[in-house]
Amino acid sequence: MTRATETDAERAGRNVSDGAGMILLGLCALWALITAAVHDGRPEGMLLAVLAAAAGCATGRISGALLPVAAPGAGAAVGLVLAVTMPALLPGPPYAVPLGHTGATAALLALATGAACCAARATPVPALRSALWLLAVLIVLTGVVTGSPVGCVASGAVLLCSLAAGSMPHRGVGVAGLALAAAGAAGGVWAVAAGVLPGGLVEAVTDRLGPYRVHLWQDALELAGRAPVSGVGPGLYGQPGGAAPGAPAEVKPHSAPLQLLAEQGLVGVLLLAAVYCWVLHALWRAPRPTPVVLTAGAALTVLAVLASLGNVLSFTTVTAGAGLLTGWATARPWVDEERMAREEVVAGERTSI
Repeated sequence: MTRATETDAERAGRNVSDGAGMILLGLCALWALITAAVHDGRPEGMLLAVLAAAAGCATGRISGALLPVAAPGAGAAVGLVLAVTMPALLPGPPYAVPLGHTGATAALLALATGAACCAARATPVPALRSALWLLAVLIVLTGVVTGSPVGCVASGAVLLCSLAAGSMPHRGVGVAGLALAAAGAAGGVWAVAAGVLPGGLVEAVTDRLGPYRVHLWQDALELAGRAPVSGVGPGLYGQPGGAAPGAPAEVKPHSAPLQLLAEQGLVGVLLLAAVYCWVLHALWRAPRPTPVVLTAGAALTVLAVLASLGNVLSFTTVTAGAGLLTGWATARPWVDEERMAREEVVAGERTSI
């Protein structure tokens, strides 16, 4: 088999993967409309999230192909500005921490850190690489300045994963680890809501997250029991008067898996899981270098963990940012990044000689 044939086969496989992803996003929107029609729900939030993610991914693919370093670098700077200004634009009560509006700030910081690290991994210019790593560190420290310890931890985890990704030769192991981390977070939330953990551990988790949050999760399981397949309808979970009487009306500490389970049933949860698996599969097949791919996967996995604990996917900036990062990490740049990296190593060896 010639190299041209292999390249054509790889390109065809990526096209099939892209088509599968668009079909999955379309099914998410379609199922939201179906369940809304059956239960008189409000699918606007789900439709907006799907549209933002799809538009962000398309924009990221185009800009990432043309500007594989400048696009994510600029995106990281924009994400940092949005994370700093979001508390002023979207004021939240102090009891919304750690995952109310602060959760959206943490998600933006994690995505911005991932974009900065991806750009640093992609550039062959040492000075620019150092500047981008410095930007990533600045984003991590911004979590402390903005009063978001969750954001500091989330973005710090992305930075550490990016540094570790440089020494990982095979991306398959890293992608599998990311999938297990996301599944573990979702399973832990379900275990807390279902009360299957030991009593002392449940009390400790409840005190840390807040009783109103755990009550909403339990409410989700109760609603899912009424309609396990199709749910109770989009937009009807977490409304005042539910099984969480102590939850303030303006606070929506939802969990994305449990919210979809309550509103759209098992089908909605399976579609959400399928979209995340598609993202990991697209990263696994992406033509970008392994450190870039695993860095983006780490940032998106941190977002998945935050989404399991709060309502971060309710913010359009977060879903659009996730789509952008996915597009940047799966784009096919016009320049050959692997060739540029090899030439840089050879040039460094010659200089040392």
